[in-house]
Amino acid sequence: MKTTSTFFNLVLIGILALLAINAARPPAAASASPTPAPAEASCDTGRSVQVSGTATINVTPDRALLQLGVQSTGNTPDSVQNLNFQQIQRVTAAVRALGVEAKDIATDYYIVYPLYEDYNSLAIKGYRIDNTVSITVRNVSLVDDIIIAALKIGANKIQNLQFFSSELRKYRDQARTLAMTAAGEKAQALSAVAGAQTGCVLSISENIASQYYGSWRSGRESTQWAQNVIQNAAPASAGASQPDDSPISLGQIAIRAEVSARYSLK
Repeated sequence: MKTTSTFFNLVLIGILALLAINAARPPAAASASPTPAPAEASCDTGRSVQVSGTATINVTPDRALLQLGVQSTGNTPDSVQNLNFQQIQRVTAAVRALGVEAKDIATDYYIVYPLYEDYNSLAIKGYRIDNTVSITVRNVSLVDDIIIAALKIGANKIQNLQFFSSELRKYRDQARTLAMTAAGEKAQALSAVAGAQTGCVLSISENIASQYYGSWRSGRESTQWAQNVIQNAAPASAGASQPDDSPISLGQIAIRAEVSARYSLK
């Protein structure tokens, strides 16, 4: 009986020893808590440099917007309306015969107003209709042919002719990227002169007005205003070519972007 009691005591002591050893072991690597990453240094907003960057991309246009129309006069509103309708129908038919789709021809404005006997009189001697259509020309080599055909068939006014690119978004994004790069380079140069370095970007803004400013000026003139980057792009498509004997020269249009950015100094 004494021997049995001694045996159980030894077994109990062994179990307790194993439990003590396991408790003393370090936790497994899989269960170890991950070491937190060092926090990034925050930007110092107390010192900063404010710069601007401008980029202009010169692009050969592949689209044209032509505004032309018919002015008609008559003694009564009905007569002048019928006359103008017939004339504008002939004009649009001549334009469509050159390959322009109906969806690319739209009425721009339509105005009916009276004609008075003289400046100080309210006596009406007739009426005039001013009917103008906007034509999107997707093949710029046809611009001259469209103008001549429209004038021959009855158009008596050419309101406006503008060229643009069908890939405006792509080139504008490129201009924004170049403008931001130029701003960063300018910030680094100014900081180095002052014995500092640029840190993080604190703010960015875009001058939207510069986009419209560059759209109506000719390519050569607008590039003079680019502060940092001027880049020539290839034609947007094969259709953006003009015969050498055409009286209309495509040249290039300027797609411009301007940004302002503020960088911290360190």
